[in-house]
Amino acid sequence: MKRKAISTRTTGDLGFTLVRTFDAPRRVIFEAWTKPEHLKKWSAPRGFTIPHSEGDIRPGGKWRACMRTPEGEDLRLGGVYQQVVPDTSLVFTHAWEDEGKRDRDTLVSVQFEEDGHGTRLTLSQTGFDSVESRDGHESGWSECLERLAEYAALMRPSK
Repeated sequence: MKRKAISTRTTGDLGFTLVRTFDAPRRVIFEAWTKPEHLKKWSAPRGFTIPHSEGDIRPGGKWRACMRTPEGEDLRLGGVYQQVVPDTSLVFTHAWEDEGKRDRDTLVSVQFEEDGHGTRLTLSQTGFDSVESRDGHESGWSECLERLAEYAALMRPSK
C-alpha cells in the first residue's frame, strides 16, 4: 500500500495540498503528529534533526520546535493550534522565528481518514507570501511525509 504523496496547488492564496496513504491505523498516524518523541523521528527533511519540540495540543495551545540543519544551524518555528479533533484533524498556524521575530503565519490543516486498513492523510498549507516559500514548504512536507511512512512502519500501536 506504499504510495507517494500526491500534490495539488492553489494559486489564489499561494497554498498547496498533499495527500498520502499510510499503511498504519489512523490512531497511530495521529499519535505520530502529536507526541514529541514521535515528531522528532520524522518531522524534518532528511539530514535535519528536531532537538526540541513542545506543544499544548488543544485549541488555543501553542507549539514550538527547533529544527537543526545538517550544517548545525538552528531554525525555530512555532504556532497556535486552531482545531484539534483526536484521530481526525489538526489545524494550526505555522511561522518561522528569527531572533525573536515571527515570520508570516501560514495555516496548516491535517485531516486523518480511515482508508481500508490504513490512513489517508490530507495536508494543506495556505497563506504564503511567495511562490518560493510555498514551493519550499511543499517540498519539505513531501519529504517529511515520506519519512513518516517509513517511521509508521516501525511504530507499534500504543495501548
